[in-house]
Amino acid sequence: MPLQLNELRDYIGSLLAVSRFRDYNPNGVQVEGRTEVRRIATGVTASQQVLEAATAWGADAVIVHHGYFWRGEDACITGIKKRRIAHLLQHDISLLAYHLPLDAHPELGNNAQLAARLGFSVQGHFGEQDIASYGVLTQAQSLQQLTSCIQQTLQRIPLVIGNAHSDIARIAWCSGGGQSYFEQALALGVDAFLTGEISEQNVHVAQESGVAFIVAGHHATERYGVQALGEHLAAHFGIEHRFFDQENPV
Repeated sequence: MPLQLNELRDYIGSLLAVSRFRDYNPNGVQVEGRTEVRRIATGVTASQQVLEAATAWGADAVIVHHGYFWRGEDACITGIKKRRIAHLLQHDISLLAYHLPLDAHPELGNNAQLAARLGFSVQGHFGEQDIASYGVLTQAQSLQQLTSCIQQTLQRIPLVIGNAHSDIARIAWCSGGGQSYFEQALALGVDAFLTGEISEQNVHVAQESGVAFIVAGHHATERYGVQALGEHLAAHFGIEHRFFDQENPV
């Protein structure tokens, strides 16, 4: 029996504990398409390029981390937003988006997936609704060695504020735009903080505290959660999944 869209929505909602999050956009089905789902495409952001690639592949539903209808944005469906939504409606494809729930999930989430790839052992969580993580490296190493590992894993040259020869054993991290959590990370006694973006004041705090600040890209640090979710759904429901990436230097 084909998977129903509502069944997919309800399963993900329970899996990611969506109801416990106060978020900046609606989590779940944002644009409703056909009721039966055999192929799911995933992507970081529901951009026009990702939508068109998913359509060409024959996706019935697209699942992303960054969807539409953000708090505070213009509610009018015009311009770019109109073209994206019109494309989904024209091809009868559903769009599902999961923001903070996909950052925070202890196995499939962006931060959990980063930890698994970079060799971090999670000890706890902090930040807004506990979406950020802290822990220890599997093996202590210099900041230069850690930077090289991040570059090789994420295929992105990180911006690093800190002494390349300093020893890193304890680390905190938050995928995407987590730079506002830096001072909370300092209070945890870490040697380094990894996130996707940086603000002007973070440079001074890093220099004066001696705690390294590593910037690896908003997009680059959030590629893995939605892929893990798609792979999980494919295995659980016996449907097809494909991830569509779009290069983004930010």
